[in-house]
Amino acid sequence: MISEMALAIKSLVQDTGISEELVLKTVEEILFAAYKKKFGTDENAVVKFSDDMSEVTIYAQKRIVEEVEDPVLEISLEDALVYNTECEVDDQLLIEINPKDFDRIAIQSAKQKAKQKLREIQKDTLYSEFKEKVGEMVIGYYQRERNGNIYVDLGKTEGILPKKYQSPREVYHLNDRIKALIYEVTKTPTGLQIVLSRTHPEFVKRIFELEVPEIYDKTVDIFKVVREPGYRTKIAVYSNRDDVDPVGACVGLKGVRIQAIVKEMEGEKVDILKYDVDPKVFIKNALSPAEIVDVLILDESKKQALVIVTEQNFALAIGKQGLNVRLANKLVDWNIDVKTEAQFAEMDIAAETKKAVSALFGDIKEEISKISELPGISPRIIELLNKNNIDLIEDIVSLSPEEISGLKGVTDEDAKEIMKIIEDNIEIVEEEEEEAEVEAEAEETSAEQADRVVDEEAEQADIEEEEEGQEQETGEEEDTYECPMCGTAVSPDMQNCPKCGVGLSFEEVEEEGEAE
Repeated sequence: MISEMALAIKSLVQDTGISEELVLKTVEEILFAAYKKKFGTDENAVVKFSDDMSEVTIYAQKRIVEEVEDPVLEISLEDALVYNTECEVDDQLLIEINPKDFDRIAIQSAKQKAKQKLREIQKDTLYSEFKEKVGEMVIGYYQRERNGNIYVDLGKTEGILPKKYQSPREVYHLNDRIKALIYEVTKTPTGLQIVLSRTHPEFVKRIFELEVPEIYDKTVDIFKVVREPGYRTKIAVYSNRDDVDPVGACVGLKGVRIQAIVKEMEGEKVDILKYDVDPKVFIKNALSPAEIVDVLILDESKKQALVIVTEQNFALAIGKQGLNVRLANKLVDWNIDVKTEAQFAEMDIAAETKKAVSALFGDIKEEISKISELPGISPRIIELLNKNNIDLIEDIVSLSPEEISGLKGVTDEDAKEIMKIIEDNIEIVEEEEEEAEVEAEAEETSAEQADRVVDEEAEQADIEEEEEGQEQETGEEEDTYECPMCGTAVSPDMQNCPKCGVGLSFEEVEEEGEAE
């Protein structure tokens, strides 16, 4: 019986993938449950495994007493001497229990608990294993189909490929080999649910990693993938080495690599294009295979662009039902409007003005502050600098070449490339000279203002002195007279009224009230 149990333990480990430690613990709990069902308690039950785990034994630990009150926990000295002739009262004695002594109810209870425990352990083990593989590729075999959902045999467990995650081009039959992406892993009351997908962009990335060694070893990186499952996929790539063509690496010699990828995707069209930091170049590449005449940036803040193509390339640029331009929009994250040369010529003056402005100022570089805006810098270097908390240009300019080389993850070649980009694109102005010029201008301005205040104060003083002198000379206000005919104001030195021309004569009057 014991040897059969040992073989069963080994078989369980091999079949379920559960660790030996968890299986042994489960067997121990099973024996405890059977013991408790038989004797009412498992407080004095002891389970022991042999060193090579080939044998397992359950014991009842009983205390030796003179008079037995509880036969489950105690044993008389007379009975104990049968097992050990050297034992004494108050000693603890281990008495082996034969599993055959357990009744049918105890065995049934132990079996039920064992099945439940093993299911929980297996579920937890598989969940931990597959949860770590979310986003990775897995290979399985078609098992059955229900309501459009395909159940895939993954070996230890079963995965589900929902209808919405199946390409419309694909048709499967019994035992067909299926390569899919592990999209989601969840626990359900009925067991573990592993959701697979063949339509997500990540699936395309994993296919390229398998078929293109340069992508797997990070010589070539994938910038972005957009996809209309079953119809068309666009993938933008860039190289981390100047001597490696990213598009050529993905296509392969005589198109071997891309043919294998297209075959895996059941004939879906795949456009491989080169990523560029310049949005005009990137937009032009994104609309491949159409040939572009010109790309005009209408509104950079709103990311609106106008693409001009020939009449022959218009349908190719738009694509069937607008698929090509729609995928290009998603890939570059711009709103692209495609026009033929004739349509562009008929556009309003505003569009012509925008074209002229774009032509005049397209090459003028605006002031930039972020490292990611520097022309020619690769996304990998941007990511390395961001990991070192360096995002602004002024942060990297303040570092010496030695300090740049000492940054985490930055090699000497990376440091040289960074320094070259800085030299080619950034004009460094000495701050001390600028500050000196600003201070000198400030001092001159202050001196001019001080002189102006002094001049104004002196001028005001002169005016006040003149007014005081006039008041002293004038003394009291002169008498005023009116013309007796028209009432116009006149003075004693006038002989005729300036208005009506009547003759005037002024004489002193000795008494008030009467005039001559």
